[in-house]
Amino acid sequence: MLPTHAQPGDQIEPFTPRSLLTAWTFEPVLLIAIVVVGALYLFGVHRLRKRGDSWSRARTFAFCGVGLGSAVIATQSALGTYDTVLLSVHMVQHMILSMLTPLACALGAPVTLALRTLPARLRGWLLYLLHSRFAKIICFPMVGFVFFILSPWVLYFSGWYDATLRSTVLHDLLHVHFLAVGALFFWPLLGLDPVPGRVIYPFRLILTFLTLPFHAFLGITIMGSEKLIAEDWYTAFGRSWPPSPIDDQYLAGGLLWGSGDIVGLVFFAVLFVQWVQQSQREAKREDRRLDRLDEQARRAGRAQP
Repeated sequence: MLPTHAQPGDQIEPFTPRSLLTAWTFEPVLLIAIVVVGALYLFGVHRLRKRGDSWSRARTFAFCGVGLGSAVIATQSALGTYDTVLLSVHMVQHMILSMLTPLACALGAPVTLALRTLPARLRGWLLYLLHSRFAKIICFPMVGFVFFILSPWVLYFSGWYDATLRSTVLHDLLHVHFLAVGALFFWPLLGLDPVPGRVIYPFRLILTFLTLPFHAFLGITIMGSEKLIAEDWYTAFGRSWPPSPIDDQYLAGGLLWGSGDIVGLVFFAVLFVQWVQQSQREAKREDRRLDRLDEQARRAGRAQP
């Protein structure tokens, strides 16, 4: 079993399929934060149903089961145990926290749930925040897009990533950074919650498509790089078990490339389904409006002598 933040000099067991299932290391701060968020969400659902209102089970599963569940796996399982030992493991963790977790949590519509269940005073504060100038700026889709695209380049091709490996605090803050950047990108584009920055569906689809080549190019760049990322850190472990640091980096780039495309296509599919559903709802509203106008015209015709 590794410590929560393995460093060169620690006794490192080989990373095997067995350790992938058994090498769980619980980080209390992160785990408590995830449990508290999940408990608050479930309490909100309970209050909503207690007063007779409905709430989609699919949303609850998306937020608690997939969203928070994936965050637990990324930070507490073997992915969290070996994330400072193998770049490829860190890359899987990176993609989960920056793409899968925020996407699933956004599908859970927690802001909508909070607005429907919070006391009046707290709901007023939340509405004030949602309508603030800061929220309008930070939730503008292009802001989230720029952070989502550029931050990995800054992270892996500067001293920032190496610094997070050497500091437990910075390492945990990096996890928060992944979640925050992913939320900034996914939340306004999904449009389930009443957050600022919602735009028409064609623009949402364009932004989703634009992320795919950027992730692919970054993954290919990492795969083809002859210089190791955080070279001094990874070579200091002196591991005798595979993969070697250079092979591990090649694998990490491939994982970034492939997983980014997969999640991006899933997100594109979600947006496309939402667009179709919205078009169907608008068509039904238009049909009802035309029916009312037709009925009014018939009544006016009958009323004439």
